[in-house]
Formats: sequence, structure tokens, C-alpha cells
Amino acid sequence: MLTVSNVSMTFSDRTLYSDVNLKFTPGNCYGIIGANGAGKSTFLRILEGQLTPTTGSVTLDPNERMSSLKQDHFAFDDQTVMNTVLQGYTRLYDVMTEKDALYQKADFTEADGNRAAALEGEFAEMDGWNAESDASQLLQSLGIAEAQHQMLMAELPEGEKVKVLLAQALFGKPDVLLLDEPTNGLDPQTIAWLEDFLADYQNTVLVVSHDRHFLNAVCTEMCDVDFGKIELFVGNYDFWLESSKLAQQLRSQQNAKKEEQIKQLQDFIARFSANASKSKQATSRKKQLDKITLDDIKPSSRKYPFIKFTPERDLGKDLVRVANVSKTIDGEQILSNVSFILRPGDKAALISRSDVTASVLMQILAGTMQPDTGSVTWGVTTSRASMPRDLNPEFSDERLNILDWLRQFASKEESDNTFLRGFLGQMLFRGDDVLKQTPVMSGGEKVRAYLAKMMLSKANVLLFDDPTNHLDLESITALNDALIDFSGSLIFTSHDHQFIQTIANHIIEVGPKGIVDRADTTYDDFMAHEVAQAQVASIY
Repeated sequence: MLTVSNVSMTFSDRTLYSDVNLKFTPGNCYGIIGANGAGKSTFLRILEGQLTPTTGSVTLDPNERMSSLKQDHFAFDDQTVMNTVLQGYTRLYDVMTEKDALYQKADFTEADGNRAAALEGEFAEMDGWNAESDASQLLQSLGIAEAQHQMLMAELPEGEKVKVLLAQALFGKPDVLLLDEPTNGLDPQTIAWLEDFLADYQNTVLVVSHDRHFLNAVCTEMCDVDFGKIELFVGNYDFWLESSKLAQQLRSQQNAKKEEQIKQLQDFIARFSANASKSKQATSRKKQLDKITLDDIKPSSRKYPFIKFTPERDLGKDLVRVANVSKTIDGEQILSNVSFILRPGDKAALISRSDVTASVLMQILAGTMQPDTGSVTWGVTTSRASMPRDLNPEFSDERLNILDWLRQFASKEESDNTFLRGFLGQMLFRGDDVLKQTPVMSGGEKVRAYLAKMMLSKANVLLFDDPTNHLDLESITALNDALIDFSGSLIFTSHDHQFIQTIANHIIEVGPKGIVDRADTTYDDFMAHEVAQAQVASIY
């Protein structure tokens, strides 16, 4: 069991949280949530011992092992894939290394023999003889082929390094597993595998994620960083979100009888208990939910940006026709004869196992990159606004603050300070926030400012390349709802399952077999079809 006692964390300018007392127990997955800057990743670093809290302590049973997902994708570039995974179980790897070094000694002594015998005993206790086969199976489950296991990490593309580091964290079934944004850089199939893995995991998991579908699929409790405190709430993310809204509603019902409020709470709990997504979690979660009282649910202090895209004109008969588009970059073919047609009203998600493939196609659609061959033909009534994956070049001018940056894209009627300040205020830029110089903006601030620019465009076609990157859960929810309501057409990439499922009515997958184009299908249906095909393929 992992215990947090009287922990507080204060930096020079502010206190993140104080008097934190929590217990994390086996069989539970805890989702750590909070606004950007609340201190979620800092809390994980405190738990792991990388940061010393201002007050208090973190204790773990001395016989238990903690593992975490490493964030430095280049730290193991001089190691093989297999050795990188094995190093996730530090003591096992140390024993293996020392044991092998002893056996390679030319002057092997009696003392060396005694030491080797002791190491062999410890090695067997840790199931060391199965370590490489277990690591290999784990890697293959994550899509890393056996032929790659002895390659150097430096030889792997970025997306596959992420998978290897995830395998490193999972290897050896640690007693406590800390995962900071584990779905970042993963393809949908790997995310689905990880969801199933964690849903069945019998030990303790703590995860920071902005992927709502992932949090709903794996979490039994939410660890909410808010009001300078960290508190635990039973249930997954949706349960926490809706219970927070219910708490606000109950708080506003000053004249309502307590019996009526209790009935509302009971109805709410019954609905969520019935809709639990994972059977193993559902049983224990329902027992916990049934014990919740009115005092257990609390409103959140979170703020949601106001996002609304209003097209200046309707679309005509044609949206876009992509014909035989190919693109090679640095000698590597990224796209080959890509062709598809989208109609007005389509909200299309571009899916690919390769972020590079999806991003290059988005840039070609946006007109910021030209194809080697083929063409992209937009309908004459379309007006387009696009958001690239990398926003840093858009905010590199040191002469501009946020207010002046946005002024460049406003009409004459919209360019006065009062209007722009109000408009940015809707995107959670308060007071002097708007005078911040653009190069020092955070990732989330850049996305929110860019969304403001896109709203000013009044375009009837929006193109987004992974727009939820850097956004907190509240901003993701606001953007999600705005794009559901958007009356124009949309083409986007995303790693967020719920974002795709709730917005897209058209799925275009760009993969090694070319284009898979499915209209009038949901993302869940598309993924179910993919899983069914994979199962059939494995049989034959």
C-alpha cells in the first residue's frame, strides 16, 4: 500500500497543495485530474521520490516495488530494446548484470562462486529465467516485432520508443505503477490494449491523462487536485464530472428538502452503476458507489472556455476531392496515391498508426505543404481555417503580446481592445494575461489563443491536427462540444477516443494497405471492425 501523510508542496511563488493524506490500495486505478498547472505531474514525482515535499512523507511497503513511465524518449538510445524493458525491474536487471559479469571473469574465485549462488537464488525468486520471454511477449503485445528486440533504441521511430518505454514501466508487474500521460503518441489499437491491461491489473495504478475515454475505461477512483487539496472520489472520470455538476445543482437548491436531494443522488448513482464499462471494475465500484452520501460529492472550481464556431456562409454542393496524392520526405514515402471525396456535412477523422502520415496529409489539405503528385480540389463555396500540430512557429514573434497577436486576425470592427479582451476572456485569458509575450505562452495557452483566431475566421470548414494536445480536460470538453455543434464541415486528427467517437461521422484510415474510407460510421464501430479483422487474421 502507498501512503501519503501530511504532504504539502510549496514553491517560491505559490502553494500547490497542503495537508494531503491519502492511501492508495491494490486493485484500484486512480486517475489524477486537475487544471493545467495544478500539480498533477508534480504529485507523481513526489510519490516516486524525485521531489521532496515541503512537509510530510510518502511511504511504500519495503517489499513492494514502484515503477513509472519515463518521459525522456532518448535516455536509452544506447541500449537494446530488450535491455531497456528489463531495466524496468531495476533489482532483477542488476542481479542479471552482476551475475553475468561474475561468470565472465577469467579468475573465478570461491568467493565469486558463493556470490553467484546467492544471486542465482535471488534471480529465481524474481522469476528471472522467464524475464526475457515475458518482456518479449509484452513488447509484441504493444506492436514491437520480435525482430526489433535486439535493435538499439536509437534506431526506432519515436512512436515505437514510446511503446518500449511503456513496456519498461509495465514489466515485472510492479506493485505500484505511475503513468504520466501514457496514451501520448500511441495509436488507437495500442491504447485499446493498454485499457484492457490496466482494467485487469491487480496492483495499484496512478495515472495522469487528458484522455477521457481512457480514464473512464481504467479508473476506479479519481484523485482530484483542486482548491489546494488532493482528494479521492469513487468512480471513473464521467462519474466525477457528473457528480461535480450534481453537487453544484444541489448546492443551489437552498429550499429543496434533503429527502429530495438524497433521491436525486440515489438515482444518479444507480444510473452510473448500471453503465459500468468493465465487469471486473463494476462489482467493486458499485459497492463503493452505494456508500456515497451527500457530503461525499463536491463541486469543482474548474473553469470552461466558451468556444463557438459560427460560419459566415453555408457550404454549397462540394467539399473536397483528393485525387492520387503522393508525398515523399527525405527519401521515405509518406503517402502513396491517396484518393477520397468528402461531402458537405462530413466531419471526418483521419486515422493512421503513423502521426507523420496523418500530419502530412493534414498539411496538404490545409495547403501548407504541396504533394509530389496528385491534387486537392476544394469546393468554391468553402472557406477554411486550420490548426497545425506544432503551434510554436505561430507564436515566435517576441514583439507581440497575446492581444496584439490576435488583433492581426480580427476585422476592423473587432480590432478594438474592449472586444478582443472580452473575446480572450471567454478563452480564460484574464486581466493582464492578454499582455503576456507570445513566445513564453504555455502549450495550453497557445492552443486556446489559436482557437480564438479560428473562431474569428468564421470559416465553414475547419481542419485540426491533434487539437487536444496541451489542453486540460475542461478545454477538451468545451472544444468537443463546440465541434459537435459546428454547422460546417470538419477534418481532424486526434488520439482522443471520445473526441473522435462523439464528433466524427466519417472515418478515413491511411495505412500500409492504402486508404480505408468509411462514411456513416462511428469510431467505435470502426474500431470494432478492426478488432474483428485482426482476430480473423490471427486464426489464419
